Amino acid sequence: MVSMEKILLADSGTGQSEAMLKVLMDIPLFQRSHVTVLHVVPPQVTAEAMTNKWEEGGKTLARAMQALQLDPNRSTAMLKEGEPKDVVCQVAQDIDTNLIIMGSRGLKRLQAILKNSVSQYVFQLVDRPMLLVKDDVYVKKIRKILVTLDSSEQSQQSLQLAFSMLKDIKGGQLFLVHVTSDLKTSNLPKRPAESDPVLIPAIQEAQKLGIKYQCVTPSGKPGQRIRQLADDADVDLLIMGSPERRPSVAKGLPDLDRLLGGSLSDYIRIEAPCPVLLVRF
Repeated sequence: MVSMEKILLADSGTGQSEAMLKVLMDIPLFQRSHVTVLHVVPPQVTAEAMTNKWEEGGKTLARAMQALQLDPNRSTAMLKEGEPKDVVCQVAQDIDTNLIIMGSRGLKRLQAILKNSVSQYVFQLVDRPMLLVKDDVYVKKIRKILVTLDSSEQSQQSLQLAFSMLKDIKGGQLFLVHVTSDLKTSNLPKRPAESDPVLIPAIQEAQKLGIKYQCVTPSGKPGQRIRQLADDADVDLLIMGSPERRPSVAKGLPDLDRLLGGSLSDYIRIEAPCPVLLVRF
């Protein structure tokens, strides 16, 4: 099963990221995690403005720690100065976190670039799971988790993470989804979802763990179908793999396809009606 020893909450003082962490801390998988709550103070033009921002940042961080009520022995408050997107990436690497939690405005395509989206930038460059919570999404107690499956390693890691969460959640339910394109299935007879080769190993493991599950194998545009399924099932969390596609020499550079909103993970990040956990190791 998956380990979540270290969690980094990048807290801007707004949005739903604190609510998301509270929900996670109700799940046994996360209850022994060490949580670092990070607030970043951006550079200012004058020393006076910088002093004021430091004071504001300190108050924001103190409010967050009070609201979260974390175990002092398993939490760290961290106030840093710098460009937020760069500092979050650096701290994630320094503490070797297993999960980054960030709020997101859900900006589309070029908006994310033009409005300097911190969450979008961080997702370009980190090589670890990231839980994005849009400002307009209602964070609920986690009972229903949807996992998208394919043949990738990240997909299997997503499934294991879902199992690690749901095995200790009473009444939890897992939605196993494998989307195929219309082109691939147009000449084939429709088969039961439970007989899909991609889903069979997941079904077998869910049965062993005693986790209630439902299989869905829709065809069509993956992003649209996944979003619709998440909406129809009223899921509390969507987990999907986001494979690294860049060569090692380019991993310090943004993935333009993802940055411009052309990837499946970016579509889901923007459109999903629930928090989205994007898995990359």
